[in-house]
Amino acid sequence: MTSFALIRHGPTEWNEQHRLQGQSDIPLSKKGKATVGCWQVPSEYTTWKWYASPMTRARQTAAILGLKPDPAPDIVEMHWGDWEGKTRAEIEEEFGDSFRTRSLQGIDMRPPGGESPREVRARVLRWIESTADLGKPFGAVAHQGIIRAALSLATGWEMIGPPPFAMDWASVHIFTYHKTGGVEIDRFNVSLEE
Repeated sequence: MTSFALIRHGPTEWNEQHRLQGQSDIPLSKKGKATVGCWQVPSEYTTWKWYASPMTRARQTAAILGLKPDPAPDIVEMHWGDWEGKTRAEIEEEFGDSFRTRSLQGIDMRPPGGESPREVRARVLRWIESTADLGKPFGAVAHQGIIRAALSLATGWEMIGPPPFAMDWASVHIFTYHKTGGVEIDRFNVSLEE
């Protein structure tokens, strides 16, 4: 059994505008930097091996938190294809019925030119498995889509309807990985706020 922790990056201007960021490399906003500056990783997790998505917003968050992560390309955010950079209202206006039909597909929803949550979940699982093989607890600063993928792995949630647990993004989420039993939730929504 190996424990691992996931933290979502701090807010960006696109978060504040409710735009899908995906793999667009948007940095933390001024407000986002201030928000993360008020976070503190609980001491029981600071000695773990840390990783970060290669996106600037994740690396900035890790640096502000005082972490020295290795890059982990497999935990980059979902690619939203033609929807990336747009708000939900803009997507509905531009893609209409196609957007509404796709959004009902849950884990198999695929934006035009993008990837599905199922594909994200598969690469997240590969990363968890390979990192857990090192035999030490680890953590990562990543993205909402990566944490949702881990939650889906742990609960079987097919991403239709709300998640089985409300997610507080100013938190660290702790999971365990068992070679024979997969991913399980250990502790969810452990506050980062001092």
